[in-house]
Amino acid sequence: MKLDRHTQGIPYWRLSGFYFFYFASLGAILPYWSLYLKSIGFNATSIGQLTAILIGTKIIAPNIWGWIADHHGHRMQIIRYASLVAALAFTGVLFTVSFFWLAMVLVVFGFFWNASLPQFEATTLTHLGDSFHAYTRIRVWGSVGFITSVWALGGVFAHYDIALLPAIILGIMFLILLVSLTVPEQAAGHLPLEHNSLTRVLKRPEVIALLLVCFLMQASHAPYYTFYSLYLEEHGYSRTFIGEMWAIGVIAEVVVFLFMHRLILHVRLKTLLLLSLAAAIVRWYMISYFIDSAILLTIAQLFHAATFGVYHATAIQLIHRYFTGRLQGRGQALYSSVSFGAGLSLGSLISGYVWEGLGPLACYQGAMLVSLLTFCITWRWIKT
Repeated sequence: MKLDRHTQGIPYWRLSGFYFFYFASLGAILPYWSLYLKSIGFNATSIGQLTAILIGTKIIAPNIWGWIADHHGHRMQIIRYASLVAALAFTGVLFTVSFFWLAMVLVVFGFFWNASLPQFEATTLTHLGDSFHAYTRIRVWGSVGFITSVWALGGVFAHYDIALLPAIILGIMFLILLVSLTVPEQAAGHLPLEHNSLTRVLKRPEVIALLLVCFLMQASHAPYYTFYSLYLEEHGYSRTFIGEMWAIGVIAEVVVFLFMHRLILHVRLKTLLLLSLAAAIVRWYMISYFIDSAILLTIAQLFHAATFGVYHATAIQLIHRYFTGRLQGRGQALYSSVSFGAGLSLGSLISGYVWEGLGPLACYQGAMLVSLLTFCITWRWIKT
């Protein structure tokens, strides 16, 4: 990608490289982890519980590491340390497949793996300075990494046993560590700017509303992130097709990221957020009732451009506005823990029970209702 005035003067490719490999690991975990767990004998309830445990570490870990980073600086040192311990912890998956052992391994792994991204988001935004609207020009490489991983592994698992997945994930973890060593430390220190106290910021109605919206938005995605691959496989789709579906969604996300820096300058953030929520309602409806139509499933995946791409870019901008100065790290950590942590974790846990008790259709119908509620909250309380 050609550098422009928004990205010159910063370590563009080193920042982009971290995003690439971090989201490549996510591209290995999200579509295929549930299939791996099913292959070693776990049912939907256990898969939902293990997924909730992994995601649930995002509730606590980012906030602890965010507090440390905002008070002591040295964000890249924290990221490197967390990346190393996460990689070492994940080796535990190779030893045994008992539920309680995997649960313990995922707690330790998730605590350190989930420490990295919020601090790296803060580092990237610090690099960009006044050009923070160009964030998506760097973050897009995370989406490229996700696509590359999903698509490549779809082909691999069409011919080889999915038992290879843990070793593949472990390899990507060590690549994350290697790339983190290339990002300069000086850009990661905290900003000595005037700022409100965290408590004062969290009492603002628009901040409360935003965090609730983020929580509910990701909760509505839980049936998708946890069970979409299983849903497709149970309806006779191949693992190659499953990988293609995940990749199509993220390709749509990439396209949006390439243009979001312009949209954000000309369209109200509230309007963009409402657009993403409306798209979520339609997307879950299509997945609920048209699971046997490959064409409509493909169209539904294109909505990922809005339900994640537009949503995430907009939420990041709002968090950046509300949490200033030395609160940036904790602001990004709070966004991560509330949405991708608490929202996805609780959603995954509930989805597992609903999937087992009422079936897939009820899961996606529930996601539709949650998205509708989130749309109403945004319409009423988000002002920007």
